[in-house]
Amino acid sequence: MQFQTGGAQTVPSRIGRLIRLDLGVFDEVCSDTSATRSAVIVVIIASFLSGLGSMLWWIVRDLPFGDDIHVLVYAFILGSLLQVCVWLVWVYVSNLILARYGVGVDFYRLLRPMGFAFLPMGMAVLMVITSMAIPIALLGLAATVLLTNVAIQSASKAGARPAIIANLGGFAAFVIIMGILANIAQVERGTFGGFAPGIFFFNIA
Repeated sequence: MQFQTGGAQTVPSRIGRLIRLDLGVFDEVCSDTSATRSAVIVVIIASFLSGLGSMLWWIVRDLPFGDDIHVLVYAFILGSLLQVCVWLVWVYVSNLILARYGVGVDFYRLLRPMGFAFLPMGMAVLMVITSMAIPIALLGLAATVLLTNVAIQSASKAGARPAIIANLGGFAAFVIIMGILANIAQVERGTFGGFAPGIFFFNIA
């Protein structure tokens, strides 16, 4: 993966603009090759905030079973890192589906806006508000899906239908793999997930 230097310098300002729903960020980063590193940094930050939310939820609940170190290592550290890798699958599958619709787009051109669109996943850090943990995490996930759809359209100039199908296909792959990871090394079997940060920490299946 080729990374250019310099994009990371604009991460805070672009994040601020996205929080204000300035969707022009997506058009901007599509052709900015220096933003590739920035996009991956955003995904890493959002993923670790998501993992931190799981850990804080566990600590605040002061649950009598399980192992705090287990949650720290599996849900926060390893789970967050694995989520970054699974996000790449989301981008890859979306790119493949776009190609099937005859919408050719460079992988990195698609990766950059989709990386910034992953920002709302970091809302899961607010799972520390235990009474609203699942609604907050779900809201972050829903916002991510909506923004990634805009990101795909910005990068590919695809119509609404191929963009939606491509995004749903990539998202399906993301959710399925994260669901599988949630069933590995569980903290409490059938209750809390293993290698899974944020909303995926709750093994609802």
